[in-house]
Amino acid sequence: MVAPTIPARIRWAVDFMDPQPTDQLLEIGCGAGAAAELICGRLESGKLFAIDRSESGVDRTKRRNEEAVKAGRLTVRQIDLATLRVPVKRLHKVFAFNVNLFWVRDCADEIALLHERVVPGGAVYLFFEATRRDEVPKIVKQASAALSEGGFRVSVVDNQQPAVIGIIGRR
Repeated sequence: MVAPTIPARIRWAVDFMDPQPTDQLLEIGCGAGAAAELICGRLESGKLFAIDRSESGVDRTKRRNEEAVKAGRLTVRQIDLATLRVPVKRLHKVFAFNVNLFWVRDCADEIALLHERVVPGGAVYLFFEATRRDEVPKIVKQASAALSEGGFRVSVVDNQQPAVIGIIGRR
């Protein structure tokens, strides 16, 4: 069986976040589990809690990262962020890749939940594939406003290769 590849955009995002061995992380929208694979390989006593609304995303992430699940470094749940009750009281890093929630509708409740759970000095990383450059200004404006209104200090990174926009909210 061929090992699944990890897209360059996911590699870049994980490297940018620089997860530490003791970090407590939340991934919103775990999809195929590529980011979880990279992150769990860096964790020692830290843990990754990954969620997805899709049953298939949850199943793929669990299968791809079976050893991390067995070792207790990864927990995967099918749930919506709005109804999430994070089992970890304090998170160092929260991230999402191509999750439209943060720029297509009001997400004040979800941002408030994240602000409550992220430790001071921690951050929320919202990454978007930036292949459609015409959408980038709207994504940056909406996601930045959502984080800022939720009490985060916002910065933006525009990476060209791979084409990724990162909106970072620091607590």
